Amino acid sequence: MSIKPDRWIREMCRTHRMIEPFAEKQIRQGVISYGISSYGYDIRIADEFKIFTNVNSTIVDPKNMDPGSMVDFKGPVALIPPNSFALGRTVEYFRIPRNVLTVCVGKSTYARCGIITNVTPFEPEWEGFVTLEISNTTPLPARIYANEGIAQVLFFESDEPCETSYKDKAGKYQAQRGITLPRL
Repeated sequence: MSIKPDRWIREMCRTHRMIEPFAEKQIRQGVISYGISSYGYDIRIADEFKIFTNVNSTIVDPKNMDPGSMVDFKGPVALIPPNSFALGRTVEYFRIPRNVLTVCVGKSTYARCGIITNVTPFEPEWEGFVTLEISNTTPLPARIYANEGIAQVLFFESDEPCETSYKDKAGKYQAQRGITLPRL
């Protein structure tokens, strides 16, 4: 298994539509950077969010997530309450090849402010918009800037394709379109 460089990412986007839309260079001027990097791709967060609220005093249950525990927000800047979190989705739609697995890590600009982005790996042959979890670990409200960088995806290619891909097992998050809450 090897990590893939910028030229491989660029070629996979041209020939297999692996990332759409795809920024062929890193965009940095006046924004939290996004686009291709040396060994990864900096993804953007869209302008729609589900922000956690405890106004209904509900219990967070991954087997039965109460949509009433989230407030929908659409706009250029989302405020995440202190010691809370929000869900968002990427601007980019991904199509992961059968012999590739990704790992996603948060951007240092946010991490240095106590804002942590969590994303599970994109499995072989998974496709869709990525649902992102953004945690504000600080005692203060935190700003998240829509249509700017939020995390970096690293691509790992195996020497051989897997026996069973995410698509083969009809994964529950296959081809997700919006912000997707937990499913059983």
